[in-house]
Amino acid sequence: MTVRSINPFTASEIARYAVLEEADLRTRLEAADRAFARHRVTAMEVRSGKMHRVADALEEEADRWAALMTSEMGKPVSQALAEARKCAWVCRWYADRAPALLADDPVETDAWKSFVAFEPLGPVLAVMPWNFPFWQVFRFAAPALMAGNVGLLKHASNVSGCALAIEEIFRAGGFDDDEFQTLVIPSSMVARVIEDDRVRAATVTGSDGAGRAVAGAAGRCIKPSVLELGGSDPFVVLADADLDAAARIAVTARMQNNGQSCIAAKRFIVERNVLDPFTRRFCDEVRRLSVGDPMDPATDVGPLAREDLLVEVVDQVERAVRGGAEVLVGGRRGEGPGYFYEPTVLGAVGEDSVAFREEIFGPVASVVPAEDADDALRLANRTPFGLGGAVFTSDAERGERFARGMQVGCAFVNGMVKSDPRLPFGGVKDSGYGRELAGFGIRAF
Repeated sequence: MTVRSINPFTASEIARYAVLEEADLRTRLEAADRAFARHRVTAMEVRSGKMHRVADALEEEADRWAALMTSEMGKPVSQALAEARKCAWVCRWYADRAPALLADDPVETDAWKSFVAFEPLGPVLAVMPWNFPFWQVFRFAAPALMAGNVGLLKHASNVSGCALAIEEIFRAGGFDDDEFQTLVIPSSMVARVIEDDRVRAATVTGSDGAGRAVAGAAGRCIKPSVLELGGSDPFVVLADADLDAAARIAVTARMQNNGQSCIAAKRFIVERNVLDPFTRRFCDEVRRLSVGDPMDPATDVGPLAREDLLVEVVDQVERAVRGGAEVLVGGRRGEGPGYFYEPTVLGAVGEDSVAFREEIFGPVASVVPAEDADDALRLANRTPFGLGGAVFTSDAERGERFARGMQVGCAFVNGMVKSDPRLPFGGVKDSGYGRELAGFGIRAF
C-alpha cells in the first residue's frame, strides 16, 4: 500500500510513499520505547544542544524546506520560508527555557520537603495536518523532546515528503533515530497506535472529527490528549476602529496560507454604521492580491492543497449564495490544472448562512453586519468553535473588555490571531482542549 503526494499547482504526482506494515509498526514502537528509556535520563544541556542544532538545520536549508512545503501543499513560498524560520524559533525558545520551565517547584507543607516534579510520560503520538506541515509538528516536537519524551509523527498523507524531511532534520540535530519517528500509516491505524501500551499520550491538530476520534481512542485507554481543532474565528470591527488598518490586516488574516488556517479570520463582524466603508476598503485590498504560481515570491495566494478541498469550498459558497449571501469579490473556481479558488468576499451574510455556521477552509471571507458592539459580541460567540478572535477599536481598554467577552482560547486587540512560542495556544468548545506552546506546552506531557 502506498500514499501519494500531489502538487496542487500542477495536479501532478510528486511521489509515492510505502505505508508501514503491521510488523514494521510494531518494530518502530518497540524502538520508541527503548529510546524513551535512554532519552528521559539525558542531561538537559545535551537535549538543548541537539535542539539548537535542529534549529540550525532548519535555518541553513530554509529554502529547501520551503520549496518542499510549497510543492506538496501549495502555500506561497515566501510564507513557507517564514514557516521554516518560525520552526527554528520555537526550537531555540524551548532549548533555552526548558530547564527553568521544568525545574522542580517547591511547596511549603508540613513534610520536611515537598515539591512538584515534571517528568516525561513516554512516546507521544502526534496526528498532524497538512496546512502548516512543518510548524504544526515542531510546536509539538520541540517541547515534547526537550521534556524527555520521544515523538511519533503520523502526518497527513499528502505531505509525507515533509514528514520524512522533519525526521531527517531531527537526525541532523543529533537526536537518535528512534527519538523522533515518522510513521507513514493510514488514519485507520491511528487507534491501533494509541492503544499500544508503549504509547503514553496523543496530540492532534485537525478537524473536530479527527479530534473526536483521537480523543475517544485516548480516553478509552486512559491516556492524556491535547486537541487543537477547527475554528470560525471572528474578526470584529467596531465603529471607532481605524478602518484602513483593519482592512489591511483583515486581508492577511483571511488569505494567509491560501485561506487554509484554523486561526484565520473567517467571520468579519462589522458594526453597521461602518459596514459600507470597511467593506469597500476590504474588497479593494482583496482585489490587489496576486494569485498564481506559489513558487513565485510575488504570489500572494496559491492553490488549495487538494482537489476535494476545492470542491468543498465551491459547494459551500454556492450554498451560501443560494441562502442570500452576495458575492462582492471573486466567487469562482480558478482555471487551469491547479486547485485554485479566487480570493472571495461574501456580503449580506446572516447568522443562519452556511458562510456563518460552517468553517470555510479556503480564501473566502464572510462579512456579517452587527447592530452595535453588544450584537457584535453575541455574533462572535454564536459558533460551536472557539479557537481565536480579534477586535478592532481605537480604545484599547474597550478592546480588552470586548476580548475578554469572546469565548475563545486566544484573543487579540487591533491585531490578527497568530501563534507565538511565548504564549499558550489552544481553543475552547469544539476547537479542542489543552494548550500548546509556552510553559503549558512543555508541561502537557
